[in-house]
Amino acid sequence: MAKLTTDELIEQFKGLTLIELSEFVKAFEDVFEVTAAAPAAVAVAAPAGGAGDAAAAEEEKSEFDVILESAGDKKIQVIKEVRALTSLGLKEAKDLVDGAPKPVLENVAKDAADKAKAALEGAGATVTLK
Repeated sequence: MAKLTTDELIEQFKGLTLIELSEFVKAFEDVFEVTAAAPAAVAVAAPAGGAGDAAAAEEEKSEFDVILESAGDKKIQVIKEVRALTSLGLKEAKDLVDGAPKPVLENVAKDAADKAKAALEGAGATVTLK
């Protein structure tokens, strides 16, 4: 097996969806028994010395959950969007939409959350970000 360079690995990661990349990170953490989020948590915790700083840090939230509140009139379109945003199969996506309110994506960046919300609302769903 040929060894990939860092640039080749990055090019491969560019082709992954956010869900696939998230699954890769989780698998990497499990295999190598490491936590990729630890440096970020330390960086956020260090400047939050006072109570006012802690409140400001909470306001500048970097990870969001996309919550499907209701499917609306176009349930099939919403199911298609849920499948496009996640790696869920048809049955799992249908169950998620039928069981609303439920999270579609969890702990994603603001940009990804906004795009997912726009896509789901475009399909007729009611969505909130938390």
